[in-house]
Amino acid sequence: MENVHLVPEEEEDDLYTGYNDYNPTFDSEDLHNDVGFQQAVRTSHGRRPPMTAKYPGTAIGGRPIGTAYGSRMPVGTAMGRPMTGAVQDGAARPMTAVRAAGYSSSIARGSVFDPLGQSKGPAPPLETKNEDTPEEKIKILEKKVNDLIEESCLALARGDLQLNLEKAKEAGRKERALVRQREQTDTADHINLDLTYSVLFNLANQYANNDMYTEALNTYQVIVKNKMFNNAGRLKVNMANIYFKQKNYTKAIKFYRMALDQISNAHNAMRIKIMQNIGVVFIHMGQYSDAITSFEYIMTESPNIKTGFNLILCYYAIGDRDRMKKAFQKLICVPLGIDDDDKYIPPNDDPHANMVIEAIKNDKLHQMERERKALAEKYIMTSAKLIAPAIESSFAAGFDWCVDMVKGSQYVELANDLEINKAITYLRQRDFKQTVETLKMFEKKDSRVKSAAATNLSFLYFLEKDFDQADRYAELAMSADRYNPAALVNKGNTEFVKEDYEKAAEFYKEALRNDSSCTEALYNLGLTYKRLGRLEEALDCFLKLHAILRNSAQVMYQLANLYEMLEDPHQAIEWLMQLTSVTPTDAQVLAKLGDLYDNEGDKSQAFQYYYESYRYFPSNISVIEWLGAYYIDTQFCEKAIQYFERATLIQPTQVKWQLMVASCYRRSGNYQKALETYKDIHRKFPENVECLRFLVRLCTDMGLKEVQDYATKLKKVEKMKEIREQRVRSGRDSSARGRREGSAGSGSSSSPINTPPLRASVSRSEAKYSPVLEQGRDSGQSNHGTSAKGERLSVKLKTLPGSNEPYEASTQLEIDASYVDPLGPQIQRPKTAARKRTEEDEFADEELGDDLLPE
Repeated sequence: MENVHLVPEEEEDDLYTGYNDYNPTFDSEDLHNDVGFQQAVRTSHGRRPPMTAKYPGTAIGGRPIGTAYGSRMPVGTAMGRPMTGAVQDGAARPMTAVRAAGYSSSIARGSVFDPLGQSKGPAPPLETKNEDTPEEKIKILEKKVNDLIEESCLALARGDLQLNLEKAKEAGRKERALVRQREQTDTADHINLDLTYSVLFNLANQYANNDMYTEALNTYQVIVKNKMFNNAGRLKVNMANIYFKQKNYTKAIKFYRMALDQISNAHNAMRIKIMQNIGVVFIHMGQYSDAITSFEYIMTESPNIKTGFNLILCYYAIGDRDRMKKAFQKLICVPLGIDDDDKYIPPNDDPHANMVIEAIKNDKLHQMERERKALAEKYIMTSAKLIAPAIESSFAAGFDWCVDMVKGSQYVELANDLEINKAITYLRQRDFKQTVETLKMFEKKDSRVKSAAATNLSFLYFLEKDFDQADRYAELAMSADRYNPAALVNKGNTEFVKEDYEKAAEFYKEALRNDSSCTEALYNLGLTYKRLGRLEEALDCFLKLHAILRNSAQVMYQLANLYEMLEDPHQAIEWLMQLTSVTPTDAQVLAKLGDLYDNEGDKSQAFQYYYESYRYFPSNISVIEWLGAYYIDTQFCEKAIQYFERATLIQPTQVKWQLMVASCYRRSGNYQKALETYKDIHRKFPENVECLRFLVRLCTDMGLKEVQDYATKLKKVEKMKEIREQRVRSGRDSSARGRREGSAGSGSSSSPINTPPLRASVSRSEAKYSPVLEQGRDSGQSNHGTSAKGERLSVKLKTLPGSNEPYEASTQLEIDASYVDPLGPQIQRPKTAARKRTEEDEFADEELGDDLLPE
């Protein structure tokens, strides 16, 4: 007991006291001399623990120690050596206080230290899931059905209606196979009704999206009749929508009402929407009283903008003036549920708040608010324009009442827009005076309204060709709002008509900088570059404009015209071909195509387009003359007659068309008809020399007695013509002599004497008919009547044969018959050489873009 140390009372709480102290009891070198230890080893004495003992130097002192068998009694040895466990069945429990990591008394001597068990090798692989079991097959099939439904919805979102229907049908087939498999495995009680409902509902929707209304209705009917599907009655709304698309309004009303009966009052929003649909169907049926009943109930329970607008339409249809006013007042009082825009104004001192406001200034919610507000303003404006003429004795009084109502509502800013719409309505009624007076009221308003009114005033004065006033109001609109593209376009237009193209181009460019989608500015800029001769820049403008306005006929024609000016006829033809796809009946475009093909030498294509142009517009003289000349060139003179007769009807005072008819009869061998035609021409135009010459020749060859009379008349007419020409020459000589004398005497006289010439020029009526025979029997005459500009009808005609040769001689001499047109230039026959362009070749509709503010 001398080696036993009791733990002092003040250290009872320290459980680990004594671990660092050396106890000779644990000295293993003296164990072979310890008699008690040796006896305990040989006998079972060591297995019986003593009843009570306390040993110093242990971790728990006098506290009881729990053994592996659950007993809680102190353990000791014969010599007082502390033990950590009782010895049972020859195996002593190791001492936990001195046990090393990984030590075990059962481990054989010489074993490897391996606390993690890594020497045992890799872990066995996970057990694979057996997919052959019925339950696992059912789960896989359910996943496939869900995936197919998802793919169908994604295809619908992409707009691929055919693929989404195929996926929906495949999902239906898989789901039926799944149900059969559950029935075979006696698990029909576990059928997934939600999955079945999803498959059928998706399939019905896809049928409806693909306009397969009968299949969609049948599928919806399967869902509705199944009592196991909860809330399936709502799908009768979808069925009613399909009947509405089919214009089966009676069944649509029936199913809407059935759906309304199956929806509880707790879902008030859905009930309101269904009643709104019922009202719309009644409008389509013309039952405005029933529609009014539904809309009035909605405006009482849950008013909204669309319902209020529909209610006004119904009152307008039945002509109830007082109710229209009340409905308009209800419409402008409908709350929109939109916060004030002041919340988007950032404060100056809070950078964090500024960042938040910038983030939400154009988010989805704010965009939705703007759209809702814009829709409300559109309905109010449309309602005011609709009911204004009906609620009062005059349109102006009705509009004024609407303006007063709007000024006292939450849409006070719409009052000015209504006033501008009032002016535009006056404009549509051709009341320009009232339009101008109404717009002039805005000169003292705020800048936005003033700019809009001044822009419209500038546009009106521009249409009336009062360019000074148009310029003034364009300046006023620009001063009120410099970023108004319409005002800049109007200002550019006024500079354009002044032919100050550089300044006009600057205004058009500024308008495009403010609004890149301003098509009027881009079109006018292209015209300006065209006038300046900057064809490449004009081409760029119209190509950009074509990208914006894909089907604009004017833009396509301008492109074709520019390519023609750039001497690229193939591109010009290509653009005109595109233009014919937009306006296939435009005779001018078809004639232009014929002209381009004619210049390229493709007579067949030119004839095709000229003929189409004549078919749509048979009064174009140039087209008629080309077709007639084409048939003469191809030796089909009989067909040319109808075109020249048409020209005779259009221009009955022009002798050349009647001469061409007679010439066609003569060339085709119908000499009697040719003679009658020449006689008729002589009666109408007795001084026509060409007609008399042909009459003399025909009468001579046919042996008629009238030949002497026609010959006498021909001599008289030719003599009169010579006298006139002498007078013209003498008048010219006198005029030239007078000018020389005046210039010679100007040095000695302060006031020169100008002697007026005697008949200095020949009147048009006297020089009307001047035939020229270049070859043939009378070829010795000079070209007296040739036009100064060389304007000729270059149609080759056979000369009359001599008295000793047949009419159709083998050696055909030709004459070039030329007639002076007193009303305009001569029409030339089809030509192959390119002629110089004139201003008449420009597009007739080359106009400035009008810019009126949208209503």
